[in-house]
Amino acid sequence: MDIQKLMGMMQKEDGTQPVSKSHEWDRLWNQYVEEKGGEYHSLSIGEAVPRMISAVNYQNRRDYYSCEELGIRVRVGDIAYIDFGEAYRNEIGFQHFGLILKLYRNKAFVVPMSGNYQAYLSAYGKDNPKGKKHLMRLGKLAGMNKESVLFINDVKWINTARIIDIKAHVRKNSKQFQEIRERVLQCLV
Repeated sequence: MDIQKLMGMMQKEDGTQPVSKSHEWDRLWNQYVEEKGGEYHSLSIGEAVPRMISAVNYQNRRDYYSCEELGIRVRVGDIAYIDFGEAYRNEIGFQHFGLILKLYRNKAFVVPMSGNYQAYLSAYGKDNPKGKKHLMRLGKLAGMNKESVLFINDVKWINTARIIDIKAHVRKNSKQFQEIRERVLQCLV
């Protein structure tokens, strides 16, 4: 897909008109669909399905201001199943768990996490002082199926409408939660 052509289209045409009135839209759309189809055909099912789930979640949830509109009440310390959407390399994307550190104006500051055992083993900690400092072991919490590791360097603000479900909780006044906050602050500054 030629991004320059897309940018040129925005400059040439009235950006408020429906795409059906554009002279170039059908051609560009068909090219996009062809390229996207080729991309999907080269993926494994394990790669393609999470992408499609994210696309459908985006379609269904993009206009919500928060997860409360979907009947989900979230609190600081909740571990939520979240759709992070598409990701670049070295970012958490698609559907993963995340720990809610802060809530503010329909957004959540969240630390993505994974049950990847190799990441869990390589995380920095008192018992692994040479481990990777951007990873923090969370352990196995009630409501979770396996031990989890936090990806401290992937913290981000999200619209809470990305939250699919709440699975577990870490008390915000617990020692563990305070340690997590300290590690996140160390990563940010």
